[in-house]
Amino acid sequence: MYKWITALRQIKFGVFHKFSTFPRSRTKFYIIFVVQKPPTPEGLQIFHINNSPLGLGALKKMKIAVVGATGLVGTEILKVLAERNFPVSEIIPVASEKSIGKQVEFKGKQFTVVGYEDAIKMKPAVAIFSAGGSSSLALAPLFAEAGIPVIDNSSAWRMDPTKKLIVPEVNANTITAEDKIIANPNCSTIQMVVVMKPLHDKYKIKRVVVSTYQSVTGTGKAAVDQLFAERAGDDSVAKVYPHKIDLNVLPHIDVFLDNGYTKEEMKMVNETKKIMGDDSIAVTATTVRIPTVGGHSEAVNIEFENDFDLDEVRRLLSETEGVIVQDDPKNFVYPMPITSHGKDEVFVGRIRRDESQANTLNLWVVADNLRKGAATNAVQIAEYMLKANLL
Repeated sequence: MYKWITALRQIKFGVFHKFSTFPRSRTKFYIIFVVQKPPTPEGLQIFHINNSPLGLGALKKMKIAVVGATGLVGTEILKVLAERNFPVSEIIPVASEKSIGKQVEFKGKQFTVVGYEDAIKMKPAVAIFSAGGSSSLALAPLFAEAGIPVIDNSSAWRMDPTKKLIVPEVNANTITAEDKIIANPNCSTIQMVVVMKPLHDKYKIKRVVVSTYQSVTGTGKAAVDQLFAERAGDDSVAKVYPHKIDLNVLPHIDVFLDNGYTKEEMKMVNETKKIMGDDSIAVTATTVRIPTVGGHSEAVNIEFENDFDLDEVRRLLSETEGVIVQDDPKNFVYPMPITSHGKDEVFVGRIRRDESQANTLNLWVVADNLRKGAATNAVQIAEYMLKANLL
């Protein structure tokens, strides 16, 4: 570092950019030196961006609108933006009329909740939506028409053939400047396809059978309130579920459809094909609500066209961006919601061959549904767009 600064003092003016790894460290750093006049200690400006996925984009600050900022996912989006050091000059929190005027905190500063019309007038660089399907259908086009890209967490646009459904580790490269409304997939789908992608590329997936064990946080704050009220023996709290959730399991997420599946189950079927860009992948799902709050878990059974080696599977997954392998069952190491809580990665373990069928693999996949399953994935989309000069 000292040598770099010394060398710069010999430069009359200009910009120098260095990407390096410090000795004896695997941590990558972006170091940007900007010299605005003949260098002196006062004239030398150093910007140090630790672990930034944005490169030079991290120096560009912008207004960010968060629509649904006071909800569970909206609150998490604000937290993720701060933690990942997204270059925010101003947060524009947007919510329903009953919340307008309230204060939202971001990086120690207070920002006032506004309505959507005022938010559009403030011209944010991007709007991240987590306000429900009906609000998204009504408001996202208004932002888009004003030239503001929208990243939407609801189900409103996911299966619209004109809209991209994005998991950055899988298909971010399909985003273009023309995409003004980008859909964030269902939480349970996101964590599954992150793990599927490298395996599909290597072995070609034929069929997926998945059973989910999903946190009450996927339903919202009222569901969390119901769980803890029941645990405390309080019957006065309004019921979100048709049955007690504490010490119980409900094979019922979202509404039942005419085919006997729930809407959540069909989301996993249809969204997986769209994200992976392969309609030939057969998917069947059973989605279950359980009384936990840390994240969603999935038992995933994958049949491939080609045979695989378990050590190679573990290596492929361990080398995949955003995936952490926890697979040492002899020492009781495997993914759990309690340990995935608050983290951005997808955790995978219990990696084993299905001995009942050829070319078939069993996996246990866990992720924080409010983070990678919603907020983090949306922010990662924005990060990709910034890095690709789409914001």
